[in-house]
Amino acid sequence: QVQLLESGGGLVQAGVSLRLSCAASGHTLRDYGMGWFRQAPGKEREREFVAHITRSGLEKFYEDSVKGRFTISRDNAENTVYLQMDTLKPEDTAVYYCAAAPSSNAYYNRNSYEYWGQGTPVTVSS
Repeated sequence: QVQLLESGGGLVQAGVSLRLSCAASGHTLRDYGMGWFRQAPGKEREREFVAHITRSGLEKFYEDSVKGRFTISRDNAENTVYLQMDTLKPEDTAVYYCAAAPSSNAYYNRNSYEYWGQGTPVTVSS
């Protein structure tokens, strides 16, 4: 069993940066590909893929709208995954969730993930 806890969200103005953290307990994250998803206000049924990093950290994948602005990273020694978000836009407003998947196959599909955190809200004002 893996417990995931996100932190780092908040209310910010457009153009600034935030770094989200996802700390794991109960099991080492080395065994999991890790992803970030987000759920925008009014879209409770749509949890959108944002980024994924493989177990080794050697491969990273991003949703098109965040490429060049967001960076996913992991520190397996600290059992933590990060999402650096730069040049934030109002359309990035959402609750951000981290999730753990046993492999990186179909990393963009929420159903590939076995464990989820509770989410951290990010609000970007214009």
